[in-house]
Amino acid sequence: MSYLNAQPPEATLLHVFTAYPDTARPLLELHEELLRKPSPFTVAERELMAAYVSGLNDCGYCHGIHTATAEAFGVPEGLLAAALADLDAAPVDPRLKPVLRYLEILTRTPSRLTPQDAEAVRAAGWDDRALHDAVLVGALFNFMNRMVEGLGIAGDPAYAPSAADRLHRHGYTALTTANTGS
Repeated sequence: MSYLNAQPPEATLLHVFTAYPDTARPLLELHEELLRKPSPFTVAERELMAAYVSGLNDCGYCHGIHTATAEAFGVPEGLLAAALADLDAAPVDPRLKPVLRYLEILTRTPSRLTPQDAEAVRAAGWDDRALHDAVLVGALFNFMNRMVEGLGIAGDPAYAPSAADRLHRHGYTALTTANTGS
């Protein structure tokens, strides 16, 4: 239930973005830059990171939408649930496991990150740009999870597929002009 009195109880982030376009625009541009522009990671991998961080934070709204978006980009169904349950046993690309472990530490206990954690990411074949991009995706979704929870945006789980389809087809900056009814 939305904590914003001017929003309907079932408000989504589209409602918030429409009500506050001056803050939505740069935020969505950052999403577009981090999740859709060139990176060592594929779009699917970055959406997987967004869903993983959101799952760690128990943010059902973001986890649901970004899991469905990651799956729309080719992440196998059930992979996110398996990764959250047991990353070591999950059928995640071995090169991504150290990245997800890094994001888990960044999310749960950021002051405990060490040079060895970064080196594990590099040892998996990623460079500094990849580490940078993963950290920014993780940081963005820690921010978004807190924004969603702080504003009381819960969203019906049935909303995730349509939101994921919109993100898959149009990306993030299109949300600045999206109709909240869609």
